[in-house]
Amino acid sequence: MFESLSDRLSGVFEKLTKRGALSESDITAAMREVRRALLEADVALDVVRDFTETVKEKALGQEVLRSVTPGQMVVKIVHDELIAMLGSDAAPIDLNAAPPFAIMMVGLQGSGKTTSAAKIAKRLTEREKRKVLMASLDTRRPAAQEQLRVLGEQTGVDTLPIVEGQPPTGIAKRAMEAARLGGYDIVLLDTAGRLHIDEALMAETAEIRDIARPHEILLVADALTGQDAVNLAKSFDERIGITGIMLTRVDGDGRGGAALSMRAVTGKPIKLIGTGEKLDELEEFHPARIAGRILGMGDLVSLVEKAAETIDAEKAQKIATKMRKGAFDLDDLAEQLKQMQKIGGMSGLLGLLPGIGKMKKKIDAANLDDTIIKRQQAIISSMTRKERRQPKHLNASRKKRVAAGSGTSVQDINKLLKMHRQMADMMKKMGKKGGFAGLFGGDMPDLPPEALEEAAKGGGLPPGMPGFPPGGFPGALPGLGGGGGLPSLPGLPRLPGKKKG
Repeated sequence: MFESLSDRLSGVFEKLTKRGALSESDITAAMREVRRALLEADVALDVVRDFTETVKEKALGQEVLRSVTPGQMVVKIVHDELIAMLGSDAAPIDLNAAPPFAIMMVGLQGSGKTTSAAKIAKRLTEREKRKVLMASLDTRRPAAQEQLRVLGEQTGVDTLPIVEGQPPTGIAKRAMEAARLGGYDIVLLDTAGRLHIDEALMAETAEIRDIARPHEILLVADALTGQDAVNLAKSFDERIGITGIMLTRVDGDGRGGAALSMRAVTGKPIKLIGTGEKLDELEEFHPARIAGRILGMGDLVSLVEKAAETIDAEKAQKIATKMRKGAFDLDDLAEQLKQMQKIGGMSGLLGLLPGIGKMKKKIDAANLDDTIIKRQQAIISSMTRKERRQPKHLNASRKKRVAAGSGTSVQDINKLLKMHRQMADMMKKMGKKGGFAGLFGGDMPDLPPEALEEAAKGGGLPPGMPGFPPGGFPGALPGLGGGGGLPSLPGLPRLPGKKKG
């Protein structure tokens, strides 16, 4: 999401930050480019106009023009205004209500309401430890109720038994009554949609709202519909009164205009975003983190959270202990590759690291994608246990056998062994020195202090995370902005940083 906008804006700001001083004409030209980039990203015209006028007014202030680094000051102003446009503070689902209370999902047909309901139910059950009941009120779409029942089985969340021929209002009454009798905390109501907004849809939704009296009404909107999603939000808010928005399919939307426009146009917060088809691919919408991603500052806090959720701490600790002793074998590397895939693969990990936007061409040229990880896993799987634990036994004939078994070449095997050896040496050295300064490269800018503070609150990166120090980063994340290239991530070739001296 936001790939095209991020690429355009990084080009604009790179020109600004390279200049020693800025004139009014420089800022005007830059704002013209920003305006064009936002419009191409499908952001609403009124929102673009207000945004660029506010930024220009602040950028022409004396504190910017007289600043030691005026270009960086303009980037900071844009960053702050992006956060303001997106809603300043994160607005998670409000759970402060007497149980049982309803969360009602509304939207057009095909926007992903049913899958989103299951994702939210899974999140509330696992993270918030709430007892959730899901109920499908969609009697129009064939097998809609059955779909929710199957998703309930997959997520371990209870669903209201299906009663053939019962109208949506009757199902809503039965769901609330079942929740009271069953001791449930939350009832998730998955309502029916239409291919377009019509009076029948609005009337039915309003009737269900009046019966269930939901604490939250979430509009589920497809990010790929762009400005239509903004118009949809306005219509539903005027007739039904939504409390928040969930954007789906953001992984397929390279522009992101809907997300940038919705809060500004409707005044309603984007609470959640669906980042993929899997039931755990759901994120809370954090304006500050999203603004950081757009401007190429990365999103280290989300990376920390995602890693903490998906990484097996016990396995990571075992690998960390072995790394410190220099006993890091290929089985351990295979485990790290597996954990990297859980985090979101190569693209998911790199997309959250700061400064990657500036290195996009280098990364693209290196053909970095998740097929590299799969290829490396295939190579390791084709080895014997002895070869995995003691790679030195891999002579020429053994390498040919492994290459044939994994569908790769001897050259691929040599690359993997070299990478493993470098990682083992680096981790052993770090374990002895007890410090990680210089792990990150000169091409990667320092993170904003607030991002470091937030990461520190979470305790830094967890131990044993792929390519990171075995002890995890201690709270303040020292060494960011040092010299030497990117961290030694599995499958990632050493990209050049700034040369020392």
